Amino acid sequence: MSTAKATTSLNDSGLKPSTILASQSPDKTGPLDPEQLRKIHAYWRAANYLSVGQIYLCENPLLREPLKLEHVKQLLLGHWGTTPGQNFIYAHLNRVIKEHDLNMIYISGPGHGAPAVVGNVYLEGTYSEVYPNISEDEAGLKKLFKQFSFPGGISSHVSPQTPGSIHEGGELGYSISHAFGAAFDNPDLVVACVVGDGEAETGPLATAWHSNKFLDPITDGVVLPILNLNGFKISNPTVLARITHEELEHLFLGYGWTPYFVEGEDPETMHQIMAATLDKVVEQIQKIQHDARIQGNATRPRWPMIVLRSLKGWTGPKVIDGLPVEGTFRAHQVPLSVSSSTPPDHLEQLESWMRSYKPEELFDERGRLLPELAALAPEGDRRMGANPHANGGKLLRRLHMPDFRDYAVNVPAPTAVEAGNVHVLGPFLRDVIKLNENPRNFRIFGPDETISNRLEAVFEVTNRQWDAATVANDEFLAPCGDVIEMLSEHQCEGWLEGYLLTGRHGLFNSYEAFIRIVDSMFTQHAKWLKMSLELPWRRKIASLNYLLTSHVWRQDHNGFTHQDPGFIDHVINKKSEMVRVYLPPDANCLLSTMDHCLRSLNYINLVVCGKHDAPQWLTMDAAVEHCTEGIGIWQWASNDQDGEPDVVMACAGDVPTLETLAAVSILREHLPELKIRVVNVVDLMRLEPDTEGPHGMSDVEYDSLFTKDKHIIFAFHGYPWLVHRLTYRRANRNLHVRGYKEEGTITTAFDMTVMNDMDRFHLVIDTVDRLPQTGSKGAYLKQQLADKLVEHRRYIKEHGVDMPEIREWKWGDSK
Repeated sequence: MSTAKATTSLNDSGLKPSTILASQSPDKTGPLDPEQLRKIHAYWRAANYLSVGQIYLCENPLLREPLKLEHVKQLLLGHWGTTPGQNFIYAHLNRVIKEHDLNMIYISGPGHGAPAVVGNVYLEGTYSEVYPNISEDEAGLKKLFKQFSFPGGISSHVSPQTPGSIHEGGELGYSISHAFGAAFDNPDLVVACVVGDGEAETGPLATAWHSNKFLDPITDGVVLPILNLNGFKISNPTVLARITHEELEHLFLGYGWTPYFVEGEDPETMHQIMAATLDKVVEQIQKIQHDARIQGNATRPRWPMIVLRSLKGWTGPKVIDGLPVEGTFRAHQVPLSVSSSTPPDHLEQLESWMRSYKPEELFDERGRLLPELAALAPEGDRRMGANPHANGGKLLRRLHMPDFRDYAVNVPAPTAVEAGNVHVLGPFLRDVIKLNENPRNFRIFGPDETISNRLEAVFEVTNRQWDAATVANDEFLAPCGDVIEMLSEHQCEGWLEGYLLTGRHGLFNSYEAFIRIVDSMFTQHAKWLKMSLELPWRRKIASLNYLLTSHVWRQDHNGFTHQDPGFIDHVINKKSEMVRVYLPPDANCLLSTMDHCLRSLNYINLVVCGKHDAPQWLTMDAAVEHCTEGIGIWQWASNDQDGEPDVVMACAGDVPTLETLAAVSILREHLPELKIRVVNVVDLMRLEPDTEGPHGMSDVEYDSLFTKDKHIIFAFHGYPWLVHRLTYRRANRNLHVRGYKEEGTITTAFDMTVMNDMDRFHLVIDTVDRLPQTGSKGAYLKQQLADKLVEHRRYIKEHGVDMPEIREWKWGDSK
């Protein structure tokens, strides 16, 4: 098979001869004159050349000598199929940025699109500014090529290492969510979001098209989705590529968009159509914004979007080993294998493919992009790789914060008052919103649970942002608001991440069980933060803050489906430098914790606390001291001040704290000779050794709290084995943890603890079982408590509520 048959046939300009003649015909017009057309096509060729070079070459970057096998990487990794389409898009976006002075960032949704984005950021000059060792010359090109998918180099997907990126290329499904998060409260920003047609099959992406109902054309920027419809995934066709044009158009019309189609194979025709389409789209965007901002048109607009239907692996090899490649699934990854074990003509085909882009016409003798082509890219911060919104820490403004102490619950004595912990937090968050309203710098995101989670105080100063229809009796809906709710945890997470990555602050509130839906999104954000900290040019951004309530221990009417504290385990799996898990036991501790979280940078903070009325333990001063330390002895509940304790009663979480203190009161009444130490944990990361994380305790600190050998009865909010995992290196092996063990149903609050053996009675029995010195007094107490458990079961089945002695218990009643 000849090389000519395996590659696209091009003339000196890189355009098919027939299309050059057509471009000069009065019947074939477009916004690009012949010279503009020649240049933009050359720029596209340059980007394609760099993309192929990154996948294949480690030497001879400009093909100044015949290609040899030693010039090719021994391990070929990367994805070609999506790349030429993205290069085509990037080149045309550069043109409209320059012509209209647009403030635009680029989000690459297709997985593994790094060859395109890295290549374009290099061509525009940003890459060499960020990484001076990757210089704009032949030596720099060699390094650029070699580092791609190479040990110690960069990944094959867009990552934090890529200037201009706020979206991890492997996160299929979240590109539009991130794009809208970036656009909120950025009225001058245009977010060009390329959506892969494989990515478009994911549930989060399919739902994300509805984000246009939450965008305010007055106060927000705009998202321009570009569906890169090249027809195939790894080895299957994509759904959207195999439905009719009419069905596809109706789909997006149904979503509320105005779709524009750019379709074809001929480069010259496609350039003209794309240029004309982008001009029309920019005109439509500017008209929508003018009508809303100047004319006061309150009608929800149909924002434009583009469907780019092009060949997968466009301009690459057409046929390899007798099988079609361009325009098929075979173009998805590395379409042409080249090694000592592949047919010799594969190397020839690679050289022919790369030379078809005519690098000698694109780069000068030094290896720099020709000045006339380099001039096509925007300048300075208008370059998409250099836009400050893609390095959000550059734009970060610290929050104006009210004094959280002003919202304190007055606690004259432990359990003297009850309050809903999250309900107390509401007025504090209300005033955070109020203080950061102009310009808006803080938002709350959640899946229709802000009121359910008892944060309704925020609606005293703001609304839910909503740009769809409203009817009588709707509440708190307005085109502009600081709360955005959609019954999709994926969208809430993606919006918040995009908001944070572009330099703002926010909070995600959710039910504890259903936050698991965003496990993978949390993972990618944690990895993004870790990599960003290793890059000196990436500025720190505001922390991703989760507030989880409606938690496992209080699902009175929801039952087993709503009982899952496993997100804590998932968070703890990540690097300790990135994550914190807080379990405040009462409202004052929650206020102190949330103030700290909202002020922090480059963390993922998980706060879990109940919304129902619950006993309040600490004064505000005591809460601040306790939360600052993260863990400590509650001396007022302990009686071991004059000697070593017989047992350590530890707790982490609001309900475990209640049950532990109730258990302590029983022990102190019936076994007053026992010396008991009560340790409460707010910051879960304090349990791990300081050798494993920056917030951990030294062995000396840990032993001073928990002793080296006394029994520890630990009541924990989540799965018991997590505490064991955090403490397995400690000297004290006498650790007995009670927590959630997948037992639950629709039942009373106290019965949930009984079903999982974490109630006060089981905690006392556990203690007696491990302290033989309690003797017969302990045995009689165990029998009394066993009887109580029987009485409890009988009582709730008859009355439907917990026994009065459980519901009305106060510290000091029986100790």
